[in-house]
Amino acid sequence: MKDRKQRVRFKNKKVSDRKRLSVFRSNNHIYAQLIDDSNGTTLASSSSIEKSIKEKSLSRKEIAEVIGKSIAKKIISKGIQKVSFDRGKYKYHGLIKILADAARVEGLNF
Repeated sequence: MKDRKQRVRFKNKKVSDRKRLSVFRSNNHIYAQLIDDSNGTTLASSSSIEKSIKEKSLSRKEIAEVIGKSIAKKIISKGIQKVSFDRGKYKYHGLIKILADAARVEGLNF
């Protein structure tokens, strides 16, 4: 798992100088954050533990879609249109794909 994560991050940083949209998925929650690697700061974040998302009784797929839309709105409100998608150690399918597609629908380019 560590090898895939390192490979994905290396390619993102090598190919692009865009801000990085990083996704983490645990057994219970999903997290997404926009990271500026040049400064080492988090610019925006969204997760399934936020009170507004947690109160709704949604399935995991619906939560992934809500988080994708939420993070996209936050990023676009900061004036950033293009980001680099960092899926980390996860394959691009399931919840990760749903989150990415929802962010693209809201107008984010990656």
